[in-house]
This record gives sequence, structure tokens and C-alpha cells, in this order.
Amino acid sequence: MSPAASQYQINTRVWLTELSRKVGRRATLDDVPDQALDWIAGMGLDWVYLLSVWQTGPASRQVSLAHPELREEFQDLLPDLTENDIPGSGFAIAGYTVHSDLGGDPALARLHERLRARGLRLMLDFVPNHTALDHPWIHEHPEYFVPGTELDLARAPQNYTRIKRPGGDRLFAHGRDPFFDGWTDTLQLNYGNAATRSAMSAELTRITGQCDGVRCDMAMLVLPDVFERTWGIPTEPFWPDAIRTARERSPDFCFMAEVYWDLEWTLQQQGFDYTYDKRLYDRLRAGAARPVREHLHADIHYQERSVRFLENHDEPRAASAFAPAMHEAAAIVTFLYRDSASSTRVSSADGANESRPISLGARSSRSTT
Repeated sequence: MSPAASQYQINTRVWLTELSRKVGRRATLDDVPDQALDWIAGMGLDWVYLLSVWQTGPASRQVSLAHPELREEFQDLLPDLTENDIPGSGFAIAGYTVHSDLGGDPALARLHERLRARGLRLMLDFVPNHTALDHPWIHEHPEYFVPGTELDLARAPQNYTRIKRPGGDRLFAHGRDPFFDGWTDTLQLNYGNAATRSAMSAELTRITGQCDGVRCDMAMLVLPDVFERTWGIPTEPFWPDAIRTARERSPDFCFMAEVYWDLEWTLQQQGFDYTYDKRLYDRLRAGAARPVREHLHADIHYQERSVRFLENHDEPRAASAFAPAMHEAAAIVTFLYRDSASSTRVSSADGANESRPISLGARSSRSTT
């Protein structure tokens, strides 16, 4: 991804749900019309980021179905809500194969070729911190996960869960960051275990054969100091070796980090090509000119690797977040600023946050995953 490249984010499930209505059956990635890809390419965009293509499982989906606060939120957004509108979180991944409902790996490969034919590159998700509740590793490699005790469950029931296993039930931690309760549709991977790091590195390398880049969800959570602060478990750095190994297979592969807490530069130094520039978005939302101006005076090399956006799947639509005049000014700053930097820009598809399916899963209301 070169400086000043533009990326178009599409909620894959919403996109295909809308296509399903048009074709009168469940649509897959093979049903994406060439005209839609021509339109994206014709807008001068460089990348397509397909959100939530990987396989998810029924256990994690059940959390979204049963969570009362989520159901209330869904009902507010979609008065005629049905259970089919709640697919579960695309970030509670049961395996890095394309979801069978979307057509599986072969359908993605064919779409990837159609994108390449139009000069478009494809970005997908990589979620390093956690897996779905029903990931096969929970039975095959329980040692890959952070375990829990009865005392942990009693002290913080929102952060631990009991998983039924043929060899006996065991307690495991939910995935989380250090400032919020656990994501109850996930299990926390144990980066203190070298075998876990190796297995996740292998998953990342395999993904390089399916797309041109990855957006790494909450990438800072597996940094050694953050992980140890959250779990009390020391670990070795993951990203430098994992990125280097992936690039041995695909030298031009692009790594984008979702990152907060002023750790953007840290992740750039560990091998990421680009990191989220959430601070600029927040300053634009605040509407004060001086912090925005000062932000744009940051080191040019840092800014060239910053991903700027007015909306993504974690933020409200820009038209609702910004008054019309502020929206225009913020768009100019975000997408057209050239005086001191050239950065990657992200746009969202028109259907990215619309009606069905409305849920990407059991997430707290903060701007993270």
C-alpha cells in the first residue's frame, strides 16, 4: 500500500445479504457482480477491505443471540429484527477458512482474481488476540489458551467461562483488553506459550496466500508489556518474527494495525506498514482546529504510515457524526491533505453499517473491535 492509497471497507455479510434479496437465494462471493467491482475501481480506489469473511461457529453466535443488552441495541437499530439478522461476531473466528455461507476459499480466490484484474488489492482480517469459543484448538490444543481457576471465575465471572470438553470441563479466560470486561464470545490466546505464537504465525503466513494484506485487530494487545499487564504472563515479541516469516512467502504483503494508546509508532517499528490514526479522527470529531493542525505537524515518516478515516465499522456513519460543514472540512483534512504528509485513507461502503445483518457480535460500546 503506497502513500496516499485509498481503501474501501465493505461489510461482507451485509453486502451479500443485500445481494441475496436481488438474486432470490443465499448469495456468495461468486455473486458479486462485475459492475460493482468496476464501480469501485472507477472511483480510483486501490484496496478493498472485506470485513468478516472467516468461518465463525454456533457457540459464539449464541452469545450474540442471548445477550440481553445486545438484543435491545439490535432492536433499536432494526425494529423488525429476526434471529437471521444476528450472525455473531466476525471477530470470533473459528478458523481462517472463508465462511461456508460466503462460498468458502474457492469463491474468495475467484473474487481475488477479479479484483486483481481491475488493479484492486484485497485486505482481510487477522485477529491475533483471541478465537471463537468453538475453535478446534480448544479440544486439540487447550494449552494455547489462557486458563482460569474457580477463584478467577468467582472474582470475575464476566472474564472467564467453563468449556465442555470430552476429557472434562475446563475454565478459560475470555479475550479482552486490560481496560474492559471480556468479550464473552471469545477465548483468550496465551502468548506466553511459544507454541501458541508459532501456531498463530503459521495462520498468518497461510493467509498471505489468500489476499494482499491484513488488518490486524487490536494489534497492540499481544505486545509483551500489554499482554503481561493484562494477564500477568510474560511473553516474547510476536509481531517482528511473524511479519518476517509471512514476508518470506509474500514479500509485498501489507500489514495494517488497529492500534490505540499511543502505541502506533511501536507497532510501526515492529514491522507494520501502516497503523490506525484514531487520534486524528477524535480531534476532528472534537471540532477544535489547533489540535488538528498540531497533529498534522508530526514527523513525515510517521504520517506516511498512518491510516486516516472518517468512519469504519467501529464508528458511526460520518454523516451522523459530523455536521454538514464539519463533515466537508474533516473530509478535506482526512482525504486530501498533502502539505506535510501523504497517508492511507479508508472509506466505508455505502452498505457497511446498514440494516442486515446488524451484529458483528458481543462487543462493548467502545471504538475497538
